[in-house]
Amino acid sequence: MTNSPFTLTLLGTGTSTGVPVIGCNCSVCRSDDPRNRRTRCSALWSWEGHHILVDTATDLRQQALRQGFTRVDAVLITHTHADHIHGIDDLRTFNFTSGAAIPLYGSTSVTTAIRRTFRYIFHDEPESGYRPRLETHSIDTPFSLFGRTVIPVPLQHGGGHCFGYRIGNAAYLTDCNGISDDSFSLLEGLDLVVLDALRFKPHQTHFNIPQAIEVAKKIAAKRTLLTHLSHDVDHAYHGEKLPKGIEFAFDGQTIVLSERDVTS
Repeated sequence: MTNSPFTLTLLGTGTSTGVPVIGCNCSVCRSDDPRNRRTRCSALWSWEGHHILVDTATDLRQQALRQGFTRVDAVLITHTHADHIHGIDDLRTFNFTSGAAIPLYGSTSVTTAIRRTFRYIFHDEPESGYRPRLETHSIDTPFSLFGRTVIPVPLQHGGGHCFGYRIGNAAYLTDCNGISDDSFSLLEGLDLVVLDALRFKPHQTHFNIPQAIEVAKKIAAKRTLLTHLSHDVDHAYHGEKLPKGIEFAFDGQTIVLSERDVTS
């Protein structure tokens, strides 16, 4: 197993509408602070030349062009809500680059739903360059990927479920409003956690910001970044009020990780 430095890039940090929201004239949607411009949630882990995408967000093409990555070696899917998977067709461009099928990992229910929803990708007709080449893998326990261990972290997401993922000393936990004791045990000793925190008011399927702060205190990572943010959140104004060690994430934020420290 490798202990070399790796990075986590937050490709998108917004809720399902994105920010600005279509037709909204609020101060955040009109803001010229680039940290208030949020594409739909996704992330990119990178180490030793490998790039592992978390979710195929609706804005995947825009995110790839903005960050300049041209390779995807694997995809981890958290759950199958539209904002997290409806950019899946853009994976075909990465097939052109690599010439190989891309492995896609998720729970059994996730891989089943993806194969059903995007049947055109997986049907048995001759392969076409106009659809992605993907290989689905159902997982529910830790597995090895390019020399590192990926740990799926089960999360509650309203009446359904979602996977977070831990790699090394960092965890990415989007779209959740509950974490079981068993899952908390998978989150011990973290240097970094990226955690769902939709808005200030309560929500039935996401942690709100006060709840996320309490969860962050329980996880006790050295650094917490709050993601899946709505247009209720002004990055600069509200960020000043967060407790020490807790910050709002922003699109394009890249965190360099080692087994000892976290910098960005």
